[in-house]
Amino acid sequence: MEILVTGGNGLLGRHLVRELQARGDRVSVLALPGEDTSWLEGRDATVFSGDIRRPETLAAPMRGMEAVLHLAGMMGVWLPIAEYRAVNVAGTENVARAALAEGVRRVVHVSSWTVYGMNLGRPVGEEAAFAPFPEPYALTKAEGDRLVQRMVERDHLPAVIVRPGTFFGPGDQLHFGRMADRVVSGRGLIVGSGRNALPFVYVSDVVQGLLRALDEPSALGRAYNIANDSPLSQLEFLRAIAEEVGARPPWVHAPYRALYAVGAAAERLAGWTGTRRQPPLTRLGVVLFGTDNRHAIARARQELGFRPLVPLREGVRLAAAWYLHQRSPAPPPSPSGRPSGERPASSATSDAVRPRAGTPGR
Repeated sequence: MEILVTGGNGLLGRHLVRELQARGDRVSVLALPGEDTSWLEGRDATVFSGDIRRPETLAAPMRGMEAVLHLAGMMGVWLPIAEYRAVNVAGTENVARAALAEGVRRVVHVSSWTVYGMNLGRPVGEEAAFAPFPEPYALTKAEGDRLVQRMVERDHLPAVIVRPGTFFGPGDQLHFGRMADRVVSGRGLIVGSGRNALPFVYVSDVVQGLLRALDEPSALGRAYNIANDSPLSQLEFLRAIAEEVGARPPWVHAPYRALYAVGAAAERLAGWTGTRRQPPLTRLGVVLFGTDNRHAIARARQELGFRPLVPLREGVRLAAAWYLHQRSPAPPPSPSGRPSGERPASSATSDAVRPRAGTPGR
């Protein structure tokens, strides 16, 4: 199958590209001008330079494609909501309209669990009303999700919506890397009691969900949560990281309400100073780590045949192996010119993150 992946050079995109190629699909990737695409070119993926905010750059990449997996989005940066909206809403519409114009047979749109809101006190299913937390990422992902729903109904866009949990795995600097950094440095905090469920899912399970949404004929027009319905608590997740990286587990409990107030103050200060640097603490971060967030996946199980294959504790082990490997200093050169300990015919990184027997790979 001829497939275009937007955002294919990010964490999820790289794992997805590997799996698409492994099953024989011909993969093209839309990358921003100036983006380092050497990893993709090394895998013989076709790389198109373009920007989902500029519809005139999308026609050529879409031409001849049978399917589009739309991963591109803005997250994790401290920017005004207008800039988020330009990517997560207007950019999504540009991708969808280009797909329609070129006769693409299926669009898989990656939304987010944050569209539902947080701390709802129950496993949330796809039928739940949207109530996103009032911050740019969640608000614009909800707008983009609704936009795709309208285009399915009004324009007959052949789309499937996937709402993944917060994914992590090897290569994850945004979530796992930051958490591990805090644990290693001794700056890790437990928000509240720590007994709340975290909405994490291992990255290869999200890839599995995307492939099933791509392939299942009856999925058109549907939305699916792709999550792990056996979550770890905040305490369990932090202790697992500490165990795998060889650090002391966080032990200081910070009151939820106090941290939330500090996060709000930090955001106000950032607004007054006009900085584009994200504050070290935000309300969203406190709510994400300090409240109970679980998601029902019965629909994906029944209609797509999806089930999480990587237990979260095993996912932590795999992500921690990558984290420790990339933090290790380069070994000194050996007399042969090859760094000591380097293997001539295998990747040390691949070995470091290889799953244990019985656990599926990325």
